[in-house]
This record gives sequence, structure tokens and C-alpha cells, in this order.
Amino acid sequence: MTSPTTTRWLLLIHQIPKSPAYLRAKVGKQLARVGAVAVKNSVYVLPRASGTLEDFQWIARELHSAGAEVTVFEAAVVDGLTDAELEERFRVAIAPEFDALREEAEAALKALRKKRRGPEPAVDVPRLRKRLDELTAIDFFAAPAAREAAARVAECERLAAPESPLALPAVDRATLVGRTWATRKGIHVDRIATAWLVRRFLDADAKFLWLSKDEAPPGPDVLRFDTFGGEFTHEGDRCSFEVLAARAGLDGAGVRAVGEIIHDLDLKDAKFNRPETAGVGALLNGVCWSHPGDDDRLRAGCTLLDALHESLTRQKERMTAV
Repeated sequence: MTSPTTTRWLLLIHQIPKSPAYLRAKVGKQLARVGAVAVKNSVYVLPRASGTLEDFQWIARELHSAGAEVTVFEAAVVDGLTDAELEERFRVAIAPEFDALREEAEAALKALRKKRRGPEPAVDVPRLRKRLDELTAIDFFAAPAAREAAARVAECERLAAPESPLALPAVDRATLVGRTWATRKGIHVDRIATAWLVRRFLDADAKFLWLSKDEAPPGPDVLRFDTFGGEFTHEGDRCSFEVLAARAGLDGAGVRAVGEIIHDLDLKDAKFNRPETAGVGALLNGVCWSHPGDDDRLRAGCTLLDALHESLTRQKERMTAV
């Protein structure tokens, strides 16, 4: 257990005016959404973690604008409670939310299992995953109830997943090192991401050629991607990123998650419907608008995708550890 000298807590103390009447309920919902726990009347606590101070500051700003008195400050200890007692309060507070999600997922599992005996039922599995991700983000102290909820949602995803596509022929990664890679000029979603995959996991020194329409690569040793007739391009319903990842055996959780986002952005079929997709798409659009040249687009895109991969990998590790 973390000692009181190293644990840091954030406290929000407020006095809400009687008018407007809806304000108290609204702020209560906001505090619950960020995972804050009440320790006394009008005194709420969060652990000092990534983003929690900003959460409190946004709520404090709204309270101030409504005429309330509010203070946010940091504390090494919270009067009358040990760190262990505070941590348990967080676990107890979030447990009913995980229990409700588990029950909803169990009902969805029953519906999904019926698809073998008739038409596939309408079950919104992505919504279950979204809710699990929201709760996991504010499950600061690993509530035991989270494990069962996560397991049920994962089972729903397994049953709802489409049949596995035909296997693609594997390629020896050693044959992909020291090569030149070519694709069409004006790289965007799939081409940026596929080039990042090469640089990040296959060959950090890989060289790239950006070809005009109908321009042939100069030499037989050039590997073409996301272009007609290329060695690594769309196969069935899989984008070039997915094809290269599958053939090269790049199956880490972070790569899979990035691939799902790139798939939906490139094919626009909402197959995976991840909550990050729209934001990543906006950022990649910004990269392309800010950088007309393909070399600059790739550098900026690699920085963006490195950060995305790190975030998604850590998110998956946290879910697995629950």
C-alpha cells in the first residue's frame, strides 16, 4: 500500500446556491462521471492521477459560473481516513456500475447465443465496450467487480465477431529489412499508418518512394503497398495496414487496436466502431493539411501513431490486469 507521504489526493469543496435548482443534480452527475467520491457533505476526493486535476478544475469552473463557492486543493492525507480506507471507498462506489454492466453483458450473451437457432439478435456490443472503457478509466484502485464485467464484455465481443477471414500467406520479416517501399503520393490514413508500421516494427531505416499515378517503381526489389498490384495492399475487407500486420505476424494488442481504427477510417464501414476513431481521423486530417509534403506527413504521422499505440497498449494492459 502507498504510504500517506507519497499518496496525493485532490479535494473539491463546494457550497451550491439554492438557485438554479438543477445545479446540484447536474454537478452530482459530473462528479460521478469523473469517479469522485464524497467523504463528507459537499467534500469530494479524487486521487492525483493523470487528468483528475483537470476534471476537478472543469467542474469548479462551472460551479463558479453559477455563483457557487468552490475550492480545489491537494492533500497528502484526508482527515479521519487512512489511504486504505479511501481506496476501499472508491472500490465500493464503482462496484454497482460494474455489476450493472456485467448483468447487461450477461443478457447480451444470452441473446448472442440464440443466433445459432435463428436470425442474429440486435446486440450493441460496441456500446458495452465503450461503457467498460469509461468505467475502467475511473477505476483508480482495481475494484474486484471489474474483472467479471470485463470478462463478460470480452465474451460478447468474441461471440459477436464475424467469422475469421481466410489466412494470408506469412512473410519472413528478415526479407522486409533494407528494402525500399513505394506507394502513391499524397499519403493519408492507410498509407501513413502502413508506413509507420514498417518504420516502427520492421525496419526503422526503411526508405520510401512516393509515386505519381501510374508511375512504376524503379526496380524489382521495391515493395509496393496500398497500390494496385502491390505486395501489401487491400485483401478482401482488410486494408493495407491489416494485411501487412497479418502477413508479418505483428499481432500485439496495440497494433490490433490501431489497425481497427485505420480500418474504419479507410473503409468507412464502422466494422470496429472504436470510440477513438473520429478523433484519430481528425488528427490525421490535420497532419495532412499542415504538411503538404509526404516525407513531412510521415514524420508527423509517426509521432501521432507512436503516441496512439502507446496509449492503446497501456489501456489493454490495464484491462488485462483487472
